Amino acid sequence: MAIIEDINQGIKDAMRSRDQIRLETLRMLKSKILAVDARGALPDAEVQKLFKTYYGNLQEALEQAQALNRPESVEKLKSELAIIQEFLPKALSSEETKEIVVKAIAESGAKTKKDFGLVMKSIMKLNSSVDGKVAKEWVNQLLPD
Repeated sequence: MAIIEDINQGIKDAMRSRDQIRLETLRMLKSKILAVDARGALPDAEVQKLFKTYYGNLQEALEQAQALNRPESVEKLKSELAIIQEFLPKALSSEETKEIVVKAIAESGAKTKKDFGLVMKSIMKLNSSVDGKVAKEWVNQLLPD
């Protein structure tokens, strides 16, 4: 079943169960898809890219809400992030990310942290579902100054 069909079904279920946060989040995800293609006929890979970007935006909003000490916003954003994560591919563990970073360093021929951009490009080529923050930490640990 395509992601858009899952979202449509989820909207119906959320309406039946009167789950307002889930309903709002699923409607937002659907609007993200329809903004790109009015028929909603995007391939699942494109949909996941859209959702990944939106997920990152919500994570930034969550960090800001935590910094500003807004507990009601924090809870709502955490709920939204959990719902969006249902439609994203499973995140890689830190060790799996390290293996990809090691391969990318070898493949790109990076010697120092000056080659950071080359390594990150190689990482995304090897596996685009890598969490950029985790990969960045590993690159900084594994490459000398």
